[in-house]
Amino acid sequence: MPLQEKERFEIKDDQALNWVFREILAPLKKEVARIEEMAAVEIDRVNKWKESELKSPKSDIEYWESLIQKYHFEELLRDPKRKTLSTPYGKSKSRRSAEQPEQVDKQALLEHVLTNDMQDFIKKDVRWADLKKTLQISEMDGGRVAVDENGMIVPGVIIKPESITYSVEVSE
Repeated sequence: MPLQEKERFEIKDDQALNWVFREILAPLKKEVARIEEMAAVEIDRVNKWKESELKSPKSDIEYWESLIQKYHFEELLRDPKRKTLSTPYGKSKSRRSAEQPEQVDKQALLEHVLTNDMQDFIKKDVRWADLKKTLQISEMDGGRVAVDENGMIVPGVIIKPESITYSVEVSE
């Protein structure tokens, strides 16, 4: 005896459409909302627990990493070539970045570029990466300023001082 295929439900009129909305979709959507709400409450509870549990170890990590950075800084003062300190259990790396212009006021910078007919650096916004390459750093009134190729001080730009960053890697 051949298996009979189950007849598939079809919506053939507005009454059937209304029935599907009322009897099927509305309860299913309520069930989805109930499950999502319950999950959100549990996720929030677990996230709060996680934050609470991580406070102490994160604080300890920050403390020990600050001691490593202090030691590394002192080592760099003694020997500037010691950019990486390595042990079997981890590394402390330093990275020096040169002073460079940094955009702080886009509007002032845009006005400067427009006023001084520097159209090569404009699309809808200042092409900062390209403009930055052409700027020079000069000393003026006891401070460092960015100067464009015409010798004009560029407003909206400050000089970010040279800095050293450290990263700590722990071997597992």
